[in-house]
Amino acid sequence: MAEKVIQQGAEAVILLDDNSVIKKRIKKSYRLPEIDEEIRKLRTRSEAKLIEKAGKVASVPHVKKVDEKTKEITMEFINGKKLSDNLDSFSLKKQKEICRQIGENIAKLHDADIIHGDLTTSNMILKDNEVFFIDFGLGFHSHKTEDKAVDLHLLKQALEAKHFIHWQILFHEVEKGYSSSKNTKSVLEQFKKVEARGRYKDSY
Repeated sequence: MAEKVIQQGAEAVILLDDNSVIKKRIKKSYRLPEIDEEIRKLRTRSEAKLIEKAGKVASVPHVKKVDEKTKEITMEFINGKKLSDNLDSFSLKKQKEICRQIGENIAKLHDADIIHGDLTTSNMILKDNEVFFIDFGLGFHSHKTEDKAVDLHLLKQALEAKHFIHWQILFHEVEKGYSSSKNTKSVLEQFKKVEARGRYKDSY
């Protein structure tokens, strides 16, 4: 089977090749070639390492190969349902179960000091009732409570924008799942501060 483009972003192109997904970082003409080369190489390496670390605590695609020369990460293809397109089609009971699982998985990532950086349902795939997190391109390591709170804030905004009918119920389930984290209290307290900052900005 020939490679097929399944997603094109500003930073990378995502290709499907049989049962593999290939993430290829795009050259940036506005950067000096040698700087661009180094940046793409480092980002490819750090993302692959982050996915591998995340895979020890949560469900993510398995990394098959990392090629720093071509700036490519080859991963297993998770043949499931992207939650951004399918979450609303499930019964509310099922949606709540999924969102609780999402919260549990985020707690595991955060307890391992992994920040996803782009927690939206577009980066979550449901396969055999298991939620897989994909696209760690904006992810990083951090032990900071603030970074973990911002991660949750991004997900809340994503649910409100994309799944607005039941978003409050669904985010409450995320919080329930997140309560399994060893740092739940401090992260959720900081989350409230992040929320308050957002409301303060919106009032101007």
